[in-house]
Amino acid sequence: MTILLSTLNARYSHASLGLRYLFANMGELQSSTVLQEFVIGAKTTDIVEKILAHQKPNDKLIVGFGVYIWNVEELSKIVTMLKAVAPQVTVILGGPEVSYETEQQAIIKAADFVITGWGDISFADLCRQILNGPQPLMKIHAGVQPKLDQIALPYSAFSDHDIANRILYVEASRGCPFKCEFCLSALDKTAWPFDLDLFLAELETLYQRGARLFKFVDRTFNLNIKSSLRIMQFFLDKLAAKPDDPVFAHFEVVPDHLPEALKASIQQFPAGTLQFEIGIQSFNPTVQGLVSRKQDNDKAADNIRWLCQHSHAHLHVDLIAGLPGEDIESFAKGFNQLIALEPHEIQFGILKRLRGTPIIRHTNEFHMVFDAHPPYTILATKDIDFATMQRLVRFARYWDLIANSGRFSHTLKLILADDAFANFMALSDWLYANTDATHRIAMERLAKLVGDWLQLERGLVQADIAAQLKLDYAGQISPEKIPRSERKKLREEQEQANKKAAPERQVRHLQAAD
Repeated sequence: MTILLSTLNARYSHASLGLRYLFANMGELQSSTVLQEFVIGAKTTDIVEKILAHQKPNDKLIVGFGVYIWNVEELSKIVTMLKAVAPQVTVILGGPEVSYETEQQAIIKAADFVITGWGDISFADLCRQILNGPQPLMKIHAGVQPKLDQIALPYSAFSDHDIANRILYVEASRGCPFKCEFCLSALDKTAWPFDLDLFLAELETLYQRGARLFKFVDRTFNLNIKSSLRIMQFFLDKLAAKPDDPVFAHFEVVPDHLPEALKASIQQFPAGTLQFEIGIQSFNPTVQGLVSRKQDNDKAADNIRWLCQHSHAHLHVDLIAGLPGEDIESFAKGFNQLIALEPHEIQFGILKRLRGTPIIRHTNEFHMVFDAHPPYTILATKDIDFATMQRLVRFARYWDLIANSGRFSHTLKLILADDAFANFMALSDWLYANTDATHRIAMERLAKLVGDWLQLERGLVQADIAAQLKLDYAGQISPEKIPRSERKKLREEQEQANKKAAPERQVRHLQAAD
């Protein structure tokens, strides 16, 4: 028999941590287990063909799929086709997208078995039942949540190719003590730490094998400061030992919990080696109360300001539009508050109703309408109508293209001026009216459009606009349009400007922002 672990990752650079946990905990079945990942957008028939290539004559094939919000629709097609052409293949589903509301999902109807919740131990147990009996009678199996010391760590399952070419996801803990209702972690009772000595030993092994890019998936990395300090010291030691071969670490941190000891550690990291993802989501205390988010806004703002002014950490700060009780004016105010703190990136997200999250309890009171299809994005609320929500969706897309890309660092200051949200919304509306598109806009065309808007709608002098665009990557002129005698000088000017404008993280560790 063969057991195949598979999923569709959002990008090739991503490597599924969940599949590697399953592989590490297969026990005596591991020698018969293989791992094969695909990327969304691949042809369904090609994937099914590659899956069936693992089936040997007269052998049983069990396929376990990791199902997530970004791949459930494509995996539904794959599972349906796989069962149609090879009904003898046993399909087991797991993952957050199939752990709740199971009776409603077409992919579950097409599969043989589903494991909800934690699958680390339960997947191998279900495979044993299928292979050795007694045969499982139920389709839906609640995953057993073992103690963390009963779970084999997955890091040896990262291949040398993974280490050389992909982001390595790691976790020092699971769960979250907070109850933010838009997040699946709201269902956790607390956070559970892995044995820190064992975890750091695994990081050491990965490092010695050549790993330099680590992305922590812990929801609350700075919850236990003693553990946080030990982990950060691990990376500081590596940076000190090999400054010319730097390591890079990405953490998700709680914004209002930054004690002095942690600040002192953060300050030791040089530029381009440390990134923090910080969830603000909303600065409105009423909205925070509605979604059970506990946050000291003043302390969070002070900490973000401190990080920007006194550390080299790259800050990626999140806001969510469409939360219950938040209208456009409230969101705009929070956005401008965050702009004033000057983080390197603002991730402008649109609320999604993840299956199982408690956010659904506000549906009637706040007239919350969600798209019925993944990623279940909010379409309208009592406070933000559908048309306005669509404008926010376009704002988010253009914000990524212009602000978060790092390619308009100088020109962005002209765009935002004295009212960041209102001015960028005006640009967003104008761009959509003049292109009818939010994707596949060539950078050179986008730079021209931004320049046109600044001149036509804001009344700025064309020469001043051109001077700023010239300093930005987005404003670089195609080489074939520049006289040969001027190319070297212009290229040198642009390279120097780009080094100053683009965050070092974007130059050396672009993948880590994904």
